[in-house]
Amino acid sequence: MFAATGASRFTDPKNFPWTMGFNPNYFVEGRIYGQYILKNYPYAKVDVLYQNDDLGKDYLNGIKVGLADKAGTMIVGEASYEVSEPTIDSQILKLKDAGADLFFSASTPKQAAQAIKKIAELNWHPVHIRDINATSVGAVIKPAGLEASKGLISVGYVKDPLDPTWKNDAGMKKYFGFMAKYYPDGDKDSNFNTYACSTAQLLVYVLKQCGDNLTRENVMKQATSLNVQLDLALPGILANTSPTDYRVNRQLQMMKFNGERWGLFGPILEDTGAAG
Repeated sequence: MFAATGASRFTDPKNFPWTMGFNPNYFVEGRIYGQYILKNYPYAKVDVLYQNDDLGKDYLNGIKVGLADKAGTMIVGEASYEVSEPTIDSQILKLKDAGADLFFSASTPKQAAQAIKKIAELNWHPVHIRDINATSVGAVIKPAGLEASKGLISVGYVKDPLDPTWKNDAGMKKYFGFMAKYYPDGDKDSNFNTYACSTAQLLVYVLKQCGDNLTRENVMKQATSLNVQLDLALPGILANTSPTDYRVNRQLQMMKFNGERWGLFGPILEDTGAAG
C-alpha cells in the first residue's frame, strides 16, 4: 500500500486489486508533459532520454500520447539507459546530435544530475523538462549545479520547504516540528523527507478510518475511498481514490527552477484519462 512508485502496474485494480502506489502515475505525468509541450512549444524538436524499465517506458508512452498525432514528427531522438551504466554521456551526445531544442528526461536522481551537468558542459541550451522523481534540490540539483539547473521544468504536488510561501503554513510548521523531534539530523529541505511524511500521514489516516476493523478488505475499502487534503499537499490538491481508480495523486502543478528553488506556475492540472 502506497508504494513509492507511479508505474502503471501499481494503479491497476482489475489485475492487482491489493496493490496501490502513492506517486503520480508515470504514464499520466508523461501525457501531461506532452500536452504542455503541444500547447507551449508546438514547433519544438523533442529528445527523450528514458530509463529502460517500467518507469522510463511509461513516461515515453505517456508523452507520445500527449503529443498525439504530432509525436512522430516532433520527437527527433530517443535514447535509453540501464540503471547499471556508470554514465549517460554517450546518450546525451547522441540526443544533442539529433538537433532537438527540447529535452525530456524520464530518469532517476543519479542520471538526472548527470544529464544536467553534461548538457551544461556541451553548452547546449534546450528547454529541459524532467520527471517528478528527479526534482530533489539536495539529491539532483545541487550535485548537478544550481546555475546549470536554472530553467528546469517539472511538476509538483507537495509544498517545498525551501519556498518562503509556506513559512507560516500550518502543515509546514507541523512537518518541521516532526523533523526536529524525530529526525534532527535529517535534511528538512529534502523532498524525499516531505514525501515520506505525506505517505506516513495518509497511512495513519487510513488506519484510523478502519477503526477496530483491521481486515485486509476494510483497509482496502478505506484506501480506495479517499478524499483527503494532506498537510504538505499544495492547496487544492487532494489524495483522491475510488474502487476503480487507485491513483492517489493525480493532480499536479507545473513548476520551474529559478536557480535557488522551484517556483509553481499555471493552474492545477488533472488528467482523468486512462492510467496507461
